[in-house]
Amino acid sequence: MKPFLKSMKRIAGWILFLSFAASAFALMLGLIIRNDWLTNTSWYGLLPAALVIVLILLFLFCRWFFKWRRFRYALLALAGLIILVFLFYVEEDFRGWWAWHSYKKAAEAKGEQFNFMAFAPKPVPDDENFAFVPVIASSWKEMVDKNGKRLDSPNTNIVDQLEMSREDYVYYDLSVTNYGNWQKGKLTDLNEWQNYYRRLAAKTNEFQIPLQPQSPAKDVLLALSKYDQTIEAVRKASSLPYSRFPVDYNNERPFNIVLIHLAREKGCIQVLELRSVAELENGQSNEALADVELMFYLINSIRSEPFLISHLVRGAEISITMQPIWEGLVKHQWSDAQLSELNEKLSQFDILSDYKLSMHGERAGGIMETDSLRRHRDYHEIATTLVFDADLFFGDAPKKTISPLIVYLMPGGWYYRNELAIAQNHEKWLMPLVDAGHQLAFPEIKTDADNYYQKWKPHPWNIFADSLTSLSYSAEKMAYAQNSVNMARIVCGLERYRLAHGQYPENLDALMPDFISQIPHDIIGGKPLHYRRTNDGKVLLYSVGWNETDDGGQIGLRDSGSDDISKGDWVWLNL
Repeated sequence: MKPFLKSMKRIAGWILFLSFAASAFALMLGLIIRNDWLTNTSWYGLLPAALVIVLILLFLFCRWFFKWRRFRYALLALAGLIILVFLFYVEEDFRGWWAWHSYKKAAEAKGEQFNFMAFAPKPVPDDENFAFVPVIASSWKEMVDKNGKRLDSPNTNIVDQLEMSREDYVYYDLSVTNYGNWQKGKLTDLNEWQNYYRRLAAKTNEFQIPLQPQSPAKDVLLALSKYDQTIEAVRKASSLPYSRFPVDYNNERPFNIVLIHLAREKGCIQVLELRSVAELENGQSNEALADVELMFYLINSIRSEPFLISHLVRGAEISITMQPIWEGLVKHQWSDAQLSELNEKLSQFDILSDYKLSMHGERAGGIMETDSLRRHRDYHEIATTLVFDADLFFGDAPKKTISPLIVYLMPGGWYYRNELAIAQNHEKWLMPLVDAGHQLAFPEIKTDADNYYQKWKPHPWNIFADSLTSLSYSAEKMAYAQNSVNMARIVCGLERYRLAHGQYPENLDALMPDFISQIPHDIIGGKPLHYRRTNDGKVLLYSVGWNETDDGGQIGLRDSGSDDISKGDWVWLNL
């Protein structure tokens, strides 16, 4: 019995030792495979050393091992190990599958949807689709087909008519540095734009200028006239009833879906912003209103897309569109009829409901992506989209891309547990941030979510959910966008009151019902927005903002001087 136990101890010792050596070698190899370790040459010397050690140990082990009795015991031990590993995978696969599907079944019974296709907009007729009009279609035909599938190679025969910019980015040294900023009460400096186009004319003929300077507004409008034909084609297309861009919603990898049209639309809106400001200054308020309404249409043309990035872009575009509206209000350039029309268009925005759509789409997309990775184990796909906390395996170290060993070796049940973690995080932290029905946002929930995520311990069974822990910031941005729309509506009503009575009212209630049907409340806290007339006959209107503190109408600023919506009040400045 003693010789048997002695042999078994030796075999076990060798197996453990060789397993440790092999694991160390495999781990080192996995590290070197990762791109961020390729530049660290100090690891290269360890690889030959590891190879030599493993080969020597393997040689010594073979000399000792190949005796039938020891070989038989080793086979039994190896068989037992294989059985244990098999049972571990079976148990973890079943446990993960059961946990996810139990949660999913209970949530679906309450009306939740986890199928990404459930959030895809319905198909529309091509001949009634804004996105399929030639001028708009040119923005995506180079990269995708009409079903949204990425082309094998770009279609170089397509001329992107929607690719427009108010600047020439080739000559950075000439760029405009003094942009208008309604959040900070800063008007667009048309003089600087006029000088910019004249300086640029010495370098390129991209923008037309007159031989002799005209008024700044006229020179800017002349420079932007290169886009007149395209803009009118876009305006004509905006009369169509539907807008559904070609997006491959059947793609099992939602994070790979091409959304090239977003950048093109934003560039068009930036041109329209400058053009409408110049039109107002040039006494063309009707043309300016038409351009602002076209900006509204472009913003809403992507509203049905269930992607967070689409709605964050929309939020940025709304902020751009506020500039000409604000400047026209500050300079009293809008008529009563135009203000009424602006209010009507603005009242159609429901950005908090759009937040809900984007979060549902993001959740379903993350789950679908994770399930695809479970089936295909595509390391390169994971490595480019996900990160994990390296101190899980390498001690106190910065974040690194996920190890290929985890991708290939972890049980399928851990992928299911990742899907569960994604769903639970959305349910607990991201969905409650906004109450679209009551038009409220809750900064305190974001604070709790941020504290929770700071303590987040990533493991292989929740590592994909870790990549989505930063999404809580989107509620703040979209609440700010909705608040901007609400304040613009109120100020349109205030300006209409001033046109009728010669001064602003003492309180907002005086606007109802003649100048606005209902006064929007503060999205933060649900109380009335702060309003008062100032000593110089102007008004101050503001929300308490994301910090939930009344700062007396002071906006938040970063050290760089840019506005910070997480600080201070959200203010509509009336210069």
